[in-house]
Amino acid sequence: MPETALKQQLAERYREVNGDHPMTDDDDAYVSAQFVVLEELCAAQGHDPDAVRRLMLGQHLPLPGYLRSDGAEMVPADLFALVEEAGGVELLEEWFTAHWADPVTGKAEWNAYLSGQYVCLRSVTPAAIKRKDYLTTAITAAVNEPNAAPAQWSERLHALIDELDTLEPAFTAYDRLRFGGPTSRDTCIDATRARFARP
Repeated sequence: MPETALKQQLAERYREVNGDHPMTDDDDAYVSAQFVVLEELCAAQGHDPDAVRRLMLGQHLPLPGYLRSDGAEMVPADLFALVEEAGGVELLEEWFTAHWADPVTGKAEWNAYLSGQYVCLRSVTPAAIKRKDYLTTAITAAVNEPNAAPAQWSERLHALIDELDTLEPAFTAYDRLRFGGPTSRDTCIDATRARFARP
């Protein structure tokens, strides 16, 4: 089946945001396990794929999280959940940005959400975004804190790491290419666990 013009436009927009990096077989397998094909999600939930692509291109819905090597647009299974919670796609931006007291921060988070790059969360919600920001900041700070009470410090550090672990998926090699280096899982979970033994 030939690609629609909208599908081609969306692929071009995706590469503008993420760069043009190869997807390996391992990347494809990871993405297929974690995400769903846009057409399949639309068929299951009663949406027209081209209408959804227009919303993505018009910056009303996030771009796909990944383009699989076969060109499939891979999106989270709960792509439409926030639209429903907000009361419709036309209300989504206002509902989303209202979760931040500072409008500038809210707008920046909205733009980040639209990029489709919040693949760092198992479920992309304002609450999860805020919690991830808190946890990564707290873990980074804890590593540099004075170690006055080693047992308490270590217990708190690992509690933060464990909570972040529940929010973040494993990532794949492609992510390290498009993000230009290690992911937050690499630095805040894996490396920190390796550096500081659990009590």
